[in-house]
Amino acid sequence: MNSEKLSAPPPSTLVIASRESRLAMWQAEHVQCALHKLYPSCDVKILGMTTRGDQILDRTLSKVGGKGLFVKELENALADGRADLAVHSLKDVPMELPAGFELSCVMEREDPRDAFVSNHYDSLAALPPGSVVGTSSLRREAMLRMRYPQLVVQPLRGNLDTRLAKLDRGDYAAIILAAAGLKRLGLGERIRALLDPEDSLPAAGQGALGIEIRAGRPELAAWLAPLHHEHTAAAVEAERMVSRALGGSCEVPLAAYATWHDGALHLRGCVATPDGQRVLNAHASAPAPTLAHALQLGREVAGALESQGALDIVRSLSTASGPATAE
Repeated sequence: MNSEKLSAPPPSTLVIASRESRLAMWQAEHVQCALHKLYPSCDVKILGMTTRGDQILDRTLSKVGGKGLFVKELENALADGRADLAVHSLKDVPMELPAGFELSCVMEREDPRDAFVSNHYDSLAALPPGSVVGTSSLRREAMLRMRYPQLVVQPLRGNLDTRLAKLDRGDYAAIILAAAGLKRLGLGERIRALLDPEDSLPAAGQGALGIEIRAGRPELAAWLAPLHHEHTAAAVEAERMVSRALGGSCEVPLAAYATWHDGALHLRGCVATPDGQRVLNAHASAPAPTLAHALQLGREVAGALESQGALDIVRSLSTASGPATAE
């Protein structure tokens, strides 16, 4: 993340690359509005794009190339100058960015928890045995299989509206979604229960928005710097380091969640097998950490998980799934 002071004249035009789903466009418009407030004379435009991740809906992400499918086309637009910045849900951003790109800033986090959504039941515990629960995440699937083995877990792909439509037509008794997306689109009333992080540890970066730019544009990084939220950035960078250090991907049920309490950053990490039969947990904290301390905190939690055998799980799943490349 870049925190350079703004010394250049304010921008006259900025173009935001965004996926075209309703949630992604909300996120882009949220950044557009924030930039308009900072630079009233700037013409901030949105370039809507459809990514491979949006097009392939009949297979899970772990089988078609992972979360990078949601960002590649946006990065192409940055690289060839069609756009200046791209707005991402950080949980969809690969842990290692391609050469030539940087995460310029992280905005203040929305609710990072998972949400239970159902038209007929108030909680996971209330679902009858054999009920079908939909999720797009191996992390959530592992949690469900561990805590509720009597339920049937099935894949759920598509944008937020598509997923809700599948629930409403009866394909699922319940679905698990990120609370942040529902709240951002004014759909908070669809949430029947918020899952406690103790029961469903969030994904690294869940609920936070990141802004990616092409490297070597210090003036752009300076213009974006006022949108950067230090506490959120420290938390999500610690989380992302857990996944990065373990070589995690969407092939692996891996969670990492950091919170601030009394001036200290507390980080929890979890690695599991998809069937929920083996679950590893670790936690650590650091007082008033800098970004460097936050990264070290992530390494510490990753090391604790590694000592319990996390790399064995990661390697076995990566081998079983094959290389994560788009078909």
